[in-house]
Amino acid sequence: MEAVRVDNPPNPYLTEHREILGEPPVAELEIYEDSSQQILSHNDSPDIGFSWSINPYRGCFHACAYCEAGETPILMGDGRTKLLADIQVGDEVYGTILRGTYRHGRYRYFVKTRVLSHWSVVKSAYRIILEDGTKLIASADHRFLSHRGWKYVTGTEWSGPNQRPHLTINNKLIGTGQFASSPDHDAHYKKGYICGIVRGDGLVGIYAYKNSNRQRYQHHFRLALVDKEALRRAQLYLSMLNIPTKEFLFQKARAGYQPMFAIRNQSRAGVEQIQRVLQWPMVMNESWSKGFLAGIFDAEGSYSRGILRICNTSSSIIDSIIDCLNRFGFDWALEKQPGHNKPVHVIRIRGGLKEHLRFFHLTAPAITRKMDISGQAIKNKARLRVVSIKKTGVDLPMFDMTTGTGDFIANGVVSHNCYARRTHEYFGLGAGTDFDRKIFVKRNAPELLEQAFEKKSWKGERIVFSGVTDCYQPLEAAWEITRRCLEICLKYQNAVTIITKSALVRRDAELLAELHRRAGASVCISAAFLDEEIVRLIEPGTPKIAKRFETMKILADAGVPVGLAAAPIIPGLNDRMIPGLLKRAKQNGASFAFYSLLRLPGNVREVFLSRVRRDLPLKAEHIEKRIRDVRGGKLNDSRFGHRYEGHGSYWETIQQSWALWEERLGFNRGQAEDSSNRFCRPRKPNSQAEFWQDLIS
Repeated sequence: MEAVRVDNPPNPYLTEHREILGEPPVAELEIYEDSSQQILSHNDSPDIGFSWSINPYRGCFHACAYCEAGETPILMGDGRTKLLADIQVGDEVYGTILRGTYRHGRYRYFVKTRVLSHWSVVKSAYRIILEDGTKLIASADHRFLSHRGWKYVTGTEWSGPNQRPHLTINNKLIGTGQFASSPDHDAHYKKGYICGIVRGDGLVGIYAYKNSNRQRYQHHFRLALVDKEALRRAQLYLSMLNIPTKEFLFQKARAGYQPMFAIRNQSRAGVEQIQRVLQWPMVMNESWSKGFLAGIFDAEGSYSRGILRICNTSSSIIDSIIDCLNRFGFDWALEKQPGHNKPVHVIRIRGGLKEHLRFFHLTAPAITRKMDISGQAIKNKARLRVVSIKKTGVDLPMFDMTTGTGDFIANGVVSHNCYARRTHEYFGLGAGTDFDRKIFVKRNAPELLEQAFEKKSWKGERIVFSGVTDCYQPLEAAWEITRRCLEICLKYQNAVTIITKSALVRRDAELLAELHRRAGASVCISAAFLDEEIVRLIEPGTPKIAKRFETMKILADAGVPVGLAAAPIIPGLNDRMIPGLLKRAKQNGASFAFYSLLRLPGNVREVFLSRVRRDLPLKAEHIEKRIRDVRGGKLNDSRFGHRYEGHGSYWETIQQSWALWEERLGFNRGQAEDSSNRFCRPRKPNSQAEFWQDLIS
């Protein structure tokens, strides 16, 4: 490996930066193990034409930052909230995914996802206040989702035309608004909960009967439920009121029905005590009201298709529910439906998801399945306009986490997180030579991929190797992680697309050809330059251009659909090479091609400009000018839907040149990739059948 000197821009996530005195040392190759427990990364950006990717190796910059104060409530997968500081790896939280079309409406939908990592750092704190009173404490580098895309808290990292997109007054954030505080589970709350759940689903009575001419009484209390969460809570609260109960199986499971369990007490003292708890209080204070609403919801409530209902036939119970809802300012509607003996009163809480979450958090029901908001779109009219952004003047511990969706819900708004922690800077490393020489290896990637394929939720969508780093970088020759992942894809007949600069992909030509025949596979060879001298300056360490086109031909001859990835197009440097690149690709068997504009997020900007100014001093000013020409005077555009697009007359010239030669050479005619889904899980061996087969043979 060619020796290079250490050269990294300042890491924005470290509190201090040290300059090397004298000549920098040689940047040595260092390998670290990546212990991630997931291998498939999901993408919902409109800028990228794929949804799923695999990254066996880490080694590139990704603009992300430390997040928010530890007291920020996070929406958990069970519908409750948890402070950001208390989040743990493995916790289930809510994130979002983007679905739909721009023509018919694209919305973010809530999905459950796992926390993959969690960490903290001390940062200067900013306070953001929204129109509805939501308060957020975050670092300047954190990003929130606004109606105009992802925005940092401040834009002060870079000034002038390089200023990053940031929040300003009147920007509107995306979400439901601040979360309600959870109730104190004090004595009043517990009595209210018992009153609600027992009145809703319990049986309490004193029955008289004669035995040997004597009047006897049977005291009986029973509460039977399908959901053990509510049953256990009721049992706990009763025990705190000195009312012991016994649990038993009330109804066995049968076709279409789950088992039902129950608790009971048949003592006179216990039943009389329960009857006292069930009496309506003279004054329904806030704590009792919250407990009552939680109990009656667990007993008689439902939540499906975004509709929250509580049903009962008793007018006194309905009146009490209404009184409690009015106390907390809920908007509701009352409906009557026919019942077997009495009409059923149905209370429906209005106001959409924002009010439903407020009900769940304010009252804290026990049954988590009734608080599932998965699949619901964020399209309410919450008042989330930014009214104030102020620096607090103090440094606070800031926390962030990695989730499977790349975001999470913090105090009711969508917050960005470090997706898969791809950035070296989060490991205390640099975005320069550290990126090139300090590589993270996911040794268990094949095993994780097979586990993902075995999940019922996996539908066999095409996977891209790799969404970020080259899956055939030099380490692959020894580790063979990409090859073993491809073997898993062949085993399950899952389609793949590979994007690589490396000639090492030749090693797997036969495997890829078989994978293409059985499931669908294609390879995009990345080649953006024709001048070998420029390649050595811009992409040191990569194979020669001639070798890349030679690799293209070898794959095409083996029967693998192959294409050209002219990425990145650097205005002022390689845009004039487009005709030559497409001609050589066609000559070597390419049937499809695409291009993308150079992106310069975060410290990637500093690394790129530094290298161009050092190695191409006569062209550096022209290149920077042309990049600004197609970016509206800026060097980067981080908005979704615009990150790989340029604007202006110079960009139109590049597009016209590409379209002309694409049509003339016959690229992208028909369908480049097989869109059929042939995913199939291998049949698991039947040990008994194999035993008899062996016995017969």
